[in-house]
Amino acid sequence: MPDNNPPAQVFSFLKGGDDAIAPKGGVEFDWDKAALRVRDSLHDALNARHLSFLFGSGCSSLVVDGSQRGIDTMVPLAKEFLKTGPGVNDELYPSQAERDALSEHLGFDLDAAEFAGNLERLMEVLYSVQFVLQRSSNADLMKAKDAVASLIRKVTAFVTRKCSDTPFAKGDPTVVDLYQTFYRRLVYRDRTLPRPWIFTTNYDLISETALDRLGMPYCNGFSGTVERRFNPTTYRYALAEQLDLTNRKWAAVDNFIYLCKLHGSINWVEEGGSLFPIRESNALGASDKEARVMIYPTPMKQNASFGSPYSDLFREFQARIVREQSVLFVLGYSFGDEHVNNLIFQALTIPTFRLVAFLPPDAEGVVQKLRDLKDPRIWLIGGDGPAPGTRAHYFNTFVEKFMPESPGDKVDSAVKKVLAELIANGTASDAKEADTDEH
Repeated sequence: MPDNNPPAQVFSFLKGGDDAIAPKGGVEFDWDKAALRVRDSLHDALNARHLSFLFGSGCSSLVVDGSQRGIDTMVPLAKEFLKTGPGVNDELYPSQAERDALSEHLGFDLDAAEFAGNLERLMEVLYSVQFVLQRSSNADLMKAKDAVASLIRKVTAFVTRKCSDTPFAKGDPTVVDLYQTFYRRLVYRDRTLPRPWIFTTNYDLISETALDRLGMPYCNGFSGTVERRFNPTTYRYALAEQLDLTNRKWAAVDNFIYLCKLHGSINWVEEGGSLFPIRESNALGASDKEARVMIYPTPMKQNASFGSPYSDLFREFQARIVREQSVLFVLGYSFGDEHVNNLIFQALTIPTFRLVAFLPPDAEGVVQKLRDLKDPRIWLIGGDGPAPGTRAHYFNTFVEKFMPESPGDKVDSAVKKVLAELIANGTASDAKEADTDEH
């Protein structure tokens, strides 16, 4: 007979080597009660003196009812880019001639299993080969030089296109609404505490879009109006409001965010002839002449990170997480970037540092090493979500289930209801009355 009572969804909350929400004494696991305990614990962490977040590609991905509302992670992106068959556009995807050149002159196949589900691995190989070919005099190897350069350009264009041509860019608000909820809940901190920092390895503009729609001020390292250029000194600034005009009393603005994009952005372009050569562009993908400033997952990424503006960005990341009483929340990041990991490991040498990471409970590699440390300062949360097919370590679950609700959330909901039901209906009624008057 079929089981009419499916097993309860289970997730874990490891504090060091202990699961803080594991049922005891034969008590059946209750997901909602466990989530409440996690939320209570995270409430204190979210009110740490120095609070930072690290977002990976998983935060930009949001699948609802089997449909991607955000941006795919590297695995599905690799599958799409490497697809073959009739009708594939050779201007956008690998051509048969390029595949043949790589196979014949370099001895590797784009259809190999290691590339099929890993765009990062493909980029590692392409950049490594390009590095060798630029210094090689072997005539046979040089026959693949153009193919390698072409594929690197295609991957660059592909990633830029996937980050800009998205459902939310076409009017689907789902993923931006999720980010808006995150930022609304985040800013309700004690105004005496330093403002939170968001560090991300993503190239997309979801955070910027959400913050703009909220009317929430933020600093992303750029200054200027007509030409906004990267100037790291802006991270030293704070936004304040004047309380008393006569006594010049100031107070920091509550809803202010520092945003630091560690690997660059799809709207950053590099221009010479200026003290600050990195500029924000509004014309996404409009010009091939504009050199996008992004770090792709390659063996040279460690070295590339030392150049400006990345040296400034990583310096901010390191400076923030090594401060006393600092907490770093890690979401959507699988600890696959060595240069980022090293800075987190350095922070773990600070006794007051705390790491709160949302990860699959069966993750291996660096995550397993973190788990094996059994360090009480390392909190690992992950597993099944509240409903079948959902996950506790996904960004949407964190925002909707684990972030403490603030009094402002009820106000926000009330305002949304007024906009949706009163103002919208009022406009419709006015239109109907006008139509009636005409007749």
